[in-house]
Amino acid sequence: MKELDLLKKDWKKNSDSFEQISEKEIYRMIHKKSSSIVKWILIISILEISFWTFSNLFINTDDVLRKINHPEIVAILEYLTYLNYLVGLIFVFIFYKNYTTISTTVATKSLMSAILRTRKTVQYYVWYNLGMIVVTSILSFFIAFVYNPDMAFLREKLAVNGKAMLTTIGILILVILGFFGLFWCFYRLLYGTLLKRLYINYKELKKIDF
Repeated sequence: MKELDLLKKDWKKNSDSFEQISEKEIYRMIHKKSSSIVKWILIISILEISFWTFSNLFINTDDVLRKINHPEIVAILEYLTYLNYLVGLIFVFIFYKNYTTISTTVATKSLMSAILRTRKTVQYYVWYNLGMIVVTSILSFFIAFVYNPDMAFLREKLAVNGKAMLTTIGILILVILGFFGLFWCFYRLLYGTLLKRLYINYKELKKIDF
């Protein structure tokens, strides 16, 4: 934001006519930066969904599902997968709408409002994905433990050994927390950095909007 600081210093030193030009320059620069940031948010979300889609194509879960031999459980997993993709596509569409809104808006207050709305949308998207990671992990462990016949010996062993059961539950919790922390760091690095820059733009707009 060094360019903005230099422009604002010149703006304060010079005449009223130059102030108007400088204000427009500042707005144009913030507008361009904000549009670029939201475009990257859109691109990253599309790449993320594409990555998980292609990953699922190479992960063979048919053998595991056949071993479960519970069509209702398989149906629940499929519905959950479809729901996840549907929600992801809805978020991508909203990101696209936010991008077009920020790219075409000309009023300062409208741009500020669009920036805040984009930040909230990205935050909802991140927390939805983190929540789904926790839900999916718990559900997968539960189904594998209860319905997979390969786990029969382990179920019998844990049923008569309370300490081993508690240890196993503790390990599963740590694994889930590990997944959660890993993805939280990933989202913090990508979306968090972009949102921070977007909020800096918002604060700069707030300074010139008087």
